[in-house]
Amino acid sequence: MTMKSTDLEKHRGLKLTGKMAAGSAPDRFGAGAAAARGGDKRQRREQDRALGQVPFACKLPIALVKQLQARGAAHAGGINALTAELLAVALAERD
Repeated sequence: MTMKSTDLEKHRGLKLTGKMAAGSAPDRFGAGAAAARGGDKRQRREQDRALGQVPFACKLPIALVKQLQARGAAHAGGINALTAELLAVALAERD
């Protein structure tokens, strides 16, 4: 008994779908992704709140961002600590 070409393609598709479902997702997409970054977002937010930190977003010129990133890479506390220091100094000078 021969199969029609459409039935043959349908079976090939089902076979491929079964193989894809049987394989597991790599760690970079699965549970290992959260562990590699140091936990999930909720835990990190709670840790930040305990330290008295809140997210602060603003739009900056790209040249300034590049400078911050370069200096933040060399700074002991990273870009967040560097930005906090620079803002504190600038605000203290204004007062």
